[in-house]
Amino acid sequence: MIRVAVAGAAGRMGATVCEAVSAADDMELTGRADPALGLAVGEVLDAADVLVDFTMPEAAVGNAREAVAAGVHVVIGTTGFDLEQLREVSGPDAGANIFIAPNFAIGAVLMMRFAAEAARHMAKAEIIELHHDRKLDKPSGTAARTAQLMEAAAPGAGTVPIHSVRLPGLVAHQEVILGDVGQTLTIRHDSTDRHSFMPGVLLAVRRVGSLTDSPVVGLEQLL
Repeated sequence: MIRVAVAGAAGRMGATVCEAVSAADDMELTGRADPALGLAVGEVLDAADVLVDFTMPEAAVGNAREAVAAGVHVVIGTTGFDLEQLREVSGPDAGANIFIAPNFAIGAVLMMRFAAEAARHMAKAEIIELHHDRKLDKPSGTAARTAQLMEAAAPGAGTVPIHSVRLPGLVAHQEVILGDVGQTLTIRHDSTDRHSFMPGVLLAVRRVGSLTDSPVVGLEQLL
């Protein structure tokens, strides 16, 4: 049984993670940390094997440091912070692993992979990412990761521009538009419900303890 604590448990994503963990046969929800609940991350680590973090960019790095110091593996879905900050607290001698994913939806991972492959064959591309109006970071972690993968796949094509939309009624959506002479190709992924992220989150919880490297970025690394 994997004992799981959730940071940001009172938020929309955190609450959905709590439901998914509670429903999983091989997991036990042992702690819910959130300022709204009056519980700090440090208060839920003793009973946990894995901490799942869906908090704020300014809190995620500190939470990860505290968890790793306590020997607790970390799965991070929070975006908008510098990943280099986590390399200081992870590694083979850290005692716990860190896994980070800008997007836990399987369809989003496929969208990123297809976009990177298409970038090899099309002249130019741009990304439009659309999220709910309470999302703070621009561009989204998914869009930034997609652009990174596309630019690595086709270094001669240059930087991939990203356009961000924040509106009520949206959840998480991304469109990659590629263009060449006389044609365009559009690759789009839509998450219309936060439950779309849960299979990926649970996969990461199951796999983070067996990682041979840390930190690891991207759900594609586990598929």
